[in-house]
Amino acid sequence: MITQMHVKGLMFDPYNNAYIVILRDEDQAEMLPIWVGKAEASSISLALENVAPPRPMTHDFMKSYLDAFNAKVISVVITDLNENTYFAKVHMTYEDSEYTVDSRPSDAIALALRSQAPIFASESVIRKQSSDELEQWLENLKPEDFGKLDS
Repeated sequence: MITQMHVKGLMFDPYNNAYIVILRDEDQAEMLPIWVGKAEASSISLALENVAPPRPMTHDFMKSYLDAFNAKVISVVITDLNENTYFAKVHMTYEDSEYTVDSRPSDAIALALRSQAPIFASESVIRKQSSDELEQWLENLKPEDFGKLDS
């Protein structure tokens, strides 16, 4: 089973010197934090803020490339979490066929945001990531700890 998720924001994790993409389900009952690198966080941030860079970034290029061939991203699914590494798949259509491509979640999310494609997470990923320590840490976050948030 999969749950639709929405990007609620980005924040910097000074303990790991990395960024965290915060995904939440529609009911705000489930949260999925995904640690990403600086370049990926920047790309996701630009997409969230609808800012076009002066030159296309990698994810802008990917979207333009797909558009040039009339291929469409139909969804992104965060499929697995194994040893603190997330895995994702990008589901696309081209002509009359559907294709699935393996991806890093950060790339899949950046592409989904540019394509206005829905983002999903498998229930097993949501269950694996939830722990009391992580939940407590996330619950103690203040709004000012986040970057710009979309409601």
